[in-house]
Amino acid sequence: MKRVIVTLLLITTASLVRLKRDTMYADYHALSYVVSGFGFSQTMAAQATPKQAVVDTSAGTFIIDLAPEAAPNQVAYFMKQAQAGAYDGTIFHRMVKLGMVQGGDPLTKDPSKRALYGTGGLNMVTAEARAPKMTRGSIAAVLVPGRPDSAGAQFFIVVVDQPALDGRYTVFGHVSDGMEVVQKISETPVDDKGLAIERVEIKHVTVRETPPPVPEPFSTESVEELAAYRAVLDTSAGPITIELFPDKAPAHVRQVLRLAQAGVYDGMAFHRVVPGFVIQTGALSSRAGPLTEKQQKLVHNLQPEFNDTKHVKGIVSMARADDRASATTSFFICTGTATALDGQYTAFGRVVDSLAVVDAIEALPRNGETPVARIELRTVRIERR
Repeated sequence: MKRVIVTLLLITTASLVRLKRDTMYADYHALSYVVSGFGFSQTMAAQATPKQAVVDTSAGTFIIDLAPEAAPNQVAYFMKQAQAGAYDGTIFHRMVKLGMVQGGDPLTKDPSKRALYGTGGLNMVTAEARAPKMTRGSIAAVLVPGRPDSAGAQFFIVVVDQPALDGRYTVFGHVSDGMEVVQKISETPVDDKGLAIERVEIKHVTVRETPPPVPEPFSTESVEELAAYRAVLDTSAGPITIELFPDKAPAHVRQVLRLAQAGVYDGMAFHRVVPGFVIQTGALSSRAGPLTEKQQKLVHNLQPEFNDTKHVKGIVSMARADDRASATTSFFICTGTATALDGQYTAFGRVVDSLAVVDAIEALPRNGETPVARIELRTVRIERR
């Protein structure tokens, strides 16, 4: 009988976190893993179609882009286990809050074997190249310390960059969608041994061909087609309907529609009110909750599209900092004539319904330019005329 200690050392953004050690006595057979023996070609790294793993859990779904070019043996074994349903019913048994999650141990299907969690499903894959970088979303094979050929079914996913793990583990994929689910799993309560108190179960892992890239929303419509859309601001003071100007600022209109459809504006507030000048919303700092990974990818600076639209009451324009190309999500509605803004800010629409709501927001009590009470922008709804 051999005594085997399975340990992972992870670095969170704040400090070094040493995970509690799982110990078991068992006979481990050094099984040399041959890819072709599982029906996979040794040339898997050159496969014509990239593969993804869709991981459906009790906490939500996330997607892994598999990387056979980096770890062909580990990817092949992971795919075989997934296609056989081996991960179904297992749990994420160990986690460090906002640091990492660990799962894939077949023993975790049985709650009565809790004392052995972290010791199953190992010694099935021969050693492969270690990843030079361990970045947010990297999924790596769990190893028995000192035994490079000990990888198997178990894996861990890092929630933040882990430079202390660079060059130490075989990374065989990366979370491309649903990282917020992985982060949520990392916040599962654990006991004094670092084992999850609550069961976060893997319901099923589906291996599929990576879908072809989908064009960004609102990227293919013509100016005439874009003009058919309107944006309705659902605020705590009432709805505000905005007609868009794609003929004046097509890139801004496309981006505002994109952000609205993705829910980026949901849960924001009108953070600035200057009577006779503007009411302003859309600042990420005013959002009630963080953006998802997918939403974050949509936010970027916009090149200016200054035009001949005059900034008069009801005109909607993009806010920016001193840099003319610094506009991202924040926008304002003019409540009076503001000629100083003409040609300096990108006007992309105008209020065509409910200027009375704009007036009501402008009239609310404030401390300087900050409303005393929070004025909600619940969502921005997209409608076609």
